[in-house]
Amino acid sequence: MKHGLKMTLAVAALQLVTAYPAAGRAARRVQHASPHAALAARALAGRRTPMMSQTGGTSGRRKSASDALTPGVWGGEHIRFEVTERGANIEYDCAHGTVEGRIVVDGQGRFSVYGLHYEEHGGPSRPGDDAAGFRVRLSGRVGGSLMKLTVTRVGTRRAIGTFSLARDREANVVKCR
Repeated sequence: MKHGLKMTLAVAALQLVTAYPAAGRAARRVQHASPHAALAARALAGRRTPMMSQTGGTSGRRKSASDALTPGVWGGEHIRFEVTERGANIEYDCAHGTVEGRIVVDGQGRFSVYGLHYEEHGGPSRPGDDAAGFRVRLSGRVGGSLMKLTVTRVGTRRAIGTFSLARDREANVVKCR
């Protein structure tokens, strides 16, 4: 029975380490107490989760060092946020935007990048339309498969919007036509 309890604890530690990297550090501290916990920690050393980038870190989970978001689509109400190797493409209701440069998150999942925002409207282009767009700051936080994103116009600090997104979720965007 004692062996079965140790195996159950080792499996639980493995699940915790996979879900929360901070728990992994705690499990490695306890590896002297149980050889099964040590085996679980060693087994995870080379394991990659689906959200990991090519540098070996996680894109949406807390970690100790900075890392770039893994390419993929994040969707939410009124926004589609597609992360690419070189930045991001954004579709809003009646607007679109870009981020030039990788989106790097810190150990707490926070990020802040700059990009361009282009307003759209229904119908044909009109003289005086600002085709060049304007600079915006995109800041937010990623936790697991969820993202909170705030877009603010640079200079005026006017908020364009705050959005809740989920990785691999269909966006609910209504385009101006």
